[in-house]
Amino acid sequence: MGNVFTKALLTDFSIQWLLFLIAAYLRTEKFYDLAGSSTFILLALQSLLSTSRFFPRQVIQTCLVSTWAIRLGLFLFIRVMQAGKDSRFNKVRGNPKLFFIYWTVQGLWVFVTLLPTLILNAKHKDKPLGYRDYAGWGLWLAGMLIESIADFQKYNFRQNSDNHDKWISTGLWSVVRFPNYLGEMLLWTGLYLSASSTFKGWEHASVISPVFVIWLLSRLSGIPILERQNLKRWKDNAEFMQYFRNTYRLIPYVY
Repeated sequence: MGNVFTKALLTDFSIQWLLFLIAAYLRTEKFYDLAGSSTFILLALQSLLSTSRFFPRQVIQTCLVSTWAIRLGLFLFIRVMQAGKDSRFNKVRGNPKLFFIYWTVQGLWVFVTLLPTLILNAKHKDKPLGYRDYAGWGLWLAGMLIESIADFQKYNFRQNSDNHDKWISTGLWSVVRFPNYLGEMLLWTGLYLSASSTFKGWEHASVISPVFVIWLLSRLSGIPILERQNLKRWKDNAEFMQYFRNTYRLIPYVY
């Protein structure tokens, strides 16, 4: 198993740091998200092939990771190409040191998030599928649908020129302010839940995967950045402030 982790770490950070050099030279973030999603696919497949066991649980887990990565990676790449830039990087792309930190954090995100999948795919013995597997895959499906629908709704909203300089507050976005992030958190929680049906002892520590995703999106790179940008842009707009105060961030009636 240690060999799987070592290969994953070396591959992961080699990709991020090599592409950082290109991105820093070109001063562009256009392939940042695509690089991250592609690394997910590569590491998942690399770990699956490491033992050549191809147990059903391993194959399904790898396929679910890859499906999510392909969908999100292509969506974000198309979006940034159409927009011409990603506002998250407005103060980053011209600062090599800060830009390097972003690429390094992406490498950390990929590795930590994939830990349950890496542990699962490194196993030489399998267990029969059980309720935890089906519950986990059901949670992944729910999260995938929420994230995909939310992204689709926001994309269509922005394609309408009448919505220029407006915020989306319809569809899933009328229920919570960040439904796409809610979907992301749910699907990775589901993947950990399924994979953990084979775990023993220290392997359960890979619960850090969904915990890290939740922390990253809710406390560091997702919601905090977008909320600051939104408040700076529309803090004097009474309608937006009403939406901001009356709509939950992530979980209806809870948070």
